[in-house]
Order: sequence, then C-alpha cells, then structure tokens
Amino acid sequence: MPIRIPEQLPAQDVLLGENIFTMDSNRAATQDIRPMEMGILNLMPNKIETEVQLLRLLSNTPLQVNVDLIRIDKLAPKHTPQSHMDAFYHDFSSVAEKKYDGLIITGAPLGHIDYEDVKYWDTMTTILEWAQRHVNSTMYLCWAAHAAMYHFYGVQRHLREQKISGVFEHKVLDPHNEILRGFDPQFYAPHSRFGHINSAVYNQVSGLQVVAESEQAGAYVVVSDDKRMVFITGHPEYDAETLNEEYHRDLEAGVEPAIPVNYYPDNNPNEAPLVRWRSHGNLLFNNWLNYYVYQTTPYDLSLLAEKAQPKR
Repeated sequence: MPIRIPEQLPAQDVLLGENIFTMDSNRAATQDIRPMEMGILNLMPNKIETEVQLLRLLSNTPLQVNVDLIRIDKLAPKHTPQSHMDAFYHDFSSVAEKKYDGLIITGAPLGHIDYEDVKYWDTMTTILEWAQRHVNSTMYLCWAAHAAMYHFYGVQRHLREQKISGVFEHKVLDPHNEILRGFDPQFYAPHSRFGHINSAVYNQVSGLQVVAESEQAGAYVVVSDDKRMVFITGHPEYDAETLNEEYHRDLEAGVEPAIPVNYYPDNNPNEAPLVRWRSHGNLLFNNWLNYYVYQTTPYDLSLLAEKAQPKR
C-alpha cells in the first residue's frame, strides 16, 4: 500500500518521479482498511528536503501510512517559504488530542546550544511527554535522540571538538532484534553531529539497549525493551548529496570542516559521493514500521496505553 501525503506537497512530484506510489486523501478514503497514523515533527531548517527524505523511507512498506507534518512553533524557517508551512504543517496544538501509531522527531542544527537555551525547549519537552501518552512508537533522529535522552534520563551529551561527519561502518550487536531483521553483520550509515553519548552510557539505562554501533561514530541504533522508543544517532534518511552540501556550506562559512569520512572516492571532494547506505536505511524504517509500530499498536488508537515514565 502507498503513503498518503497532502495534495500538492512538493514531495509528491519528487516521489512520483522516482516511481514511488503515493496517493492523496480522496483515493485513500476509498480503501476499506485502517491506515497507520504517522506524525513527523520536522525541526530541520530545510523542511522540504527533509520531508522528501523521510517520506521516501516511509513509502517503502506494504502498509498504508497517513502522514501529518507538525511544526513546533510559528516562526518562519530560514530555508522554507512561510506559504509552505501554512499550507502543509499542523500546529502542535491542533493535533495534541490525536493519537498516532508512530512519530518521527528529526534532528536539528543545535549541536552547540544547551538544551535549556533552545528557544523552543519548553515546547519540545511538552511534545516529548505528550508522545509518551499519544504515540505507540517514537523514533528520535540525531539531535532529537540526544535531547530525549537528556529529558527522560538526565543523560548529557559530550560535545566533540571535531564534528562526526561521514559514512561509517557499523556492526549489528543483536541480530535477533526485529528492528535489525535482514541487516548484514556490517553495514554503513551517515552521521553528522558534534554530540556524542558512549554506548556504555545507553546500556546502563534500565530498559535501553544499543543494538548497532560503529567503532568510529559510536552507538547508532538504541531501542527500548517495550519498542516504544527508538534512538537513531545518525541520518539514514540522507540523500546522496546531503553531506556534500553540508561540507561546502561549512567551507563557505569559514569553519574549515574535515572532509566527511568514507564519503568521497579517494577522499577527494571533487568526486561524486559514494552512496552505500540506502538499502539499510530503507530496511531500518521498514522494520520499525512493521515490528515496532504495526505489530504492537492497537487497532483502535483510542485504546493506546500510556507508556510508563522512564526512570532516571
């Protein structure tokens, strides 16, 4: 079954151009099934690019998925037209009474800002707590993963002097965990962050387990025993050029970034990037939707139980 996205959303044309089947609300209404309800809290400045990346991964499943794009505040983002936000995004207050099978909270370019100094931190914590009551399984990406660890468990990230940037080899630590079903023992995934939490710190938290990690980039996939929290410290959704664009953006800003690891052939930024994470990125999202969302969510979402509060 396809993903249902709002009519005229720019991502629709991109996905159709990639031969990815989407449908609008009118066609979805003719199908006599209970679709999965998915929310995306998009914290990235380039909303449209992130929408395409995430919707592409969510579409790779036989399940029908309804998507609500959610904004955290009304401030106009730097790289997205206000008209786009007004047309396609829901204010959190308008969906606060709704329950979701799944929620994705994206990363954000806030690597050097203390959590309490983030302008929307109060709203962020409200949404984190709300998800415990209204969402069956939440996936936290990159900055959001560290922010959730801090809020729920009091775990503070360590800020590295050199940004972790590149495509790193990872190993599967728990091949029997369903979120890694079908994974090769070693696989690649992109990272782009300053924040870091050691795998041992995650594993010391009751109810959490690191199931995939990299020797260079550290913990990558961390899951809760009840499947209702998934922390992804990298960016499986990234397009081929995303790290390249970030690298040249930092160059132009005079940051003098390191060349992303294992990304350009022969480490030469003049060469086209080597893409080798797409299959496992798709598999990760497909496994999450199937085993952590679809197989565990109640048919009647009103019966969704509140998650037990994490213990610090």
